[in-house]
Amino acid sequence: MKADNVIKILFIEDAVEDAEQTISLLRNHGVAVRPARAANPSELEAACAELVPEVVLVNPDTRALKVADVAHHLETTGKDYALVALVTRMDENTIADLFAQGVQGLALRSRPEQLVQVVRREFDALGMRRAVRRLKHALRESERRCDALLESSREPIAYVHEGMHVRANHAYLETFGYESFEDIEGLSLLDMIAPDYAADFKVLLKGLSKGEKPPQHVEIKALRADGETFDAVMDFSEATYEGEACQQIVFRRQVMDEAIKDQLLRDPVTGLFHRTHMLELIDRAVAAAADGATGQALLLVEADNWKSVIGAVGMANADNLVAAMAARVSASLGKDAVMGRMGERTLGILLEHHDDAQVREMTEHLLTLARDSVFEAGTHSVALTFGIGGSLLGERNASTQLLLEQADHALRSAQNRGVGASQIHDPAARDKAEAERERQWLELVQRALQNEGFVLYQQQVISLQDAEGDFSEVLLRMDGPNGEVTPDYFLPVAARYGLMAAVDRWVIERAVAMLAKRRHEARRVVRFVKLAAQSLDDPTLVPWLKELIRAGGVKPGALVLEMPESKVLTSLKPAQAFVEQLGPAGVTFALEQFGSGLNSFQLLKHVHADYLKIDRSFMASLPQHEENRTRVADICEQARKLGKQTVAEWVEDAASTSILFSCGVDFVQGNFLSEPEKVVVPGRVQAA
Repeated sequence: MKADNVIKILFIEDAVEDAEQTISLLRNHGVAVRPARAANPSELEAACAELVPEVVLVNPDTRALKVADVAHHLETTGKDYALVALVTRMDENTIADLFAQGVQGLALRSRPEQLVQVVRREFDALGMRRAVRRLKHALRESERRCDALLESSREPIAYVHEGMHVRANHAYLETFGYESFEDIEGLSLLDMIAPDYAADFKVLLKGLSKGEKPPQHVEIKALRADGETFDAVMDFSEATYEGEACQQIVFRRQVMDEAIKDQLLRDPVTGLFHRTHMLELIDRAVAAAADGATGQALLLVEADNWKSVIGAVGMANADNLVAAMAARVSASLGKDAVMGRMGERTLGILLEHHDDAQVREMTEHLLTLARDSVFEAGTHSVALTFGIGGSLLGERNASTQLLLEQADHALRSAQNRGVGASQIHDPAARDKAEAERERQWLELVQRALQNEGFVLYQQQVISLQDAEGDFSEVLLRMDGPNGEVTPDYFLPVAARYGLMAAVDRWVIERAVAMLAKRRHEARRVVRFVKLAAQSLDDPTLVPWLKELIRAGGVKPGALVLEMPESKVLTSLKPAQAFVEQLGPAGVTFALEQFGSGLNSFQLLKHVHADYLKIDRSFMASLPQHEENRTRVADICEQARKLGKQTVAEWVEDAASTSILFSCGVDFVQGNFLSEPEKVVVPGRVQAA
């Protein structure tokens, strides 16, 4: 979304304050908003007529307007809107219900970044839908005009689908001696080819049917209806007819001399390809990029300070100067570069088989070439510097217009920086920057594993049912370049590079050391430690863990390994085998994010768990949501019958704590109750 776009947003909210809060949030994130608010049907009708909104943010709890009613009214206006629901929580039922009522996106009030991104995404999607409709209309109009031009053309032109004629103009029928299209409708193109050429042409048709690219020109001997043959050249190009992909074929009776054909493609001043042919070559490069081709780029070259240079050599010598530039530059190019004149004083270079570094190397070479050369313009000799702008071509910018705009913008930006400058637009720059950041995080993780770069915290898990002991969860952080960082930054990288099992061992080893130090205490000490799914594939983990616990004298049940319910469900057999081995090792197991699945208790028939850590989504605004309270109470009741203990995470207020107690929750955990504290890890326990 462009920064200068103003989004017209209609808020369906009872409270003005809630709408204002969202408006401020969007504006603080650089989103320009023109807002309106409606809280009842009459206000909705007036706002739609007056504002004509692009995005509608609806609060599902608005008293006088239901989501389905809002969606229905928007549909009756005949306009296209982006309808987004602003919700306080997101679970399966909420998502399914709101999408069924017609919303296109859901945004969480509690996650400002997500809310902003959803609004931007839906606004961009709206713009895309409108653009597609305009393009479809333009395509229909173009097809209508093309059909009219086709019929009036003096060249024999036909459209062929799977080797059969689907359209042909009058010139085509006349050339082959037919009176009407009905005479060749459904006739194979092979029937228009002389027998001596039929075998080779059949191979060509088979290749086209498999999706192979057609040759641009094919010299052939054509066959008329009366049996007469004539020499012809067939020009192929991909096209569509009535929505179907096909080949457009132009027959020409005379074979033009190659030298003459090449001359017709050249600019008379520079001898380079003229702009029209360069655009055709760029179109082909763009089509190749859309099919996955890489290593292509477009460079635009201009002489700096053109006006002052022309003032020195005279306007009559302008073409001579451009020709001198073209000759010097083209002489320095290799076989994988095509050059043409793109404008009065602009030269274009289309590169193939050049990676990013080679494109930049080429740019520097041309800048140096200009500085080291003297250019002749009539009777004048001048020194020049070049301004060069370009764009790498890839799948993301596979559009001729976009590629030219990016290259031109890069050229103007280079010229604005001064003489002898260059700038290359890279459409994948964000991805490359992300890859570089990932590489840096990977190095940090590897270094942390080797040099004690991780940091441990622990957060109290507080009993609501008077269970005696010290219960805590061990939390992982890492020493980053600018201080400690949370797992969100580095664990995804560790997972992608197969390092999670090593990270798990690092944490477990130190958690066992913490428990070993307190093994002589009379009261119970329990530590919860997260485990990644990758560790399930490590057959040596449990034997190593068993020996580690024995060496540390850790009491049975003191170490609790926990995994999310969804991860266990998708790795059910490995998880089942793993958990079965934990009991003899003196380790217990907890299911985290419990209750998030369709039938969470069914999982307990396959995997034994002593603790059920209730999914955090049920904790959001618990006092205001009766269905959440009912669900938590139901989980606790079923868990109690099965002899399981329940833990509620992310508890953030006293009212929720009271409700959880009445629901029968055994333990609670959250920053409101106890902030995580940094742990000084004692000497590690060494397994034999």
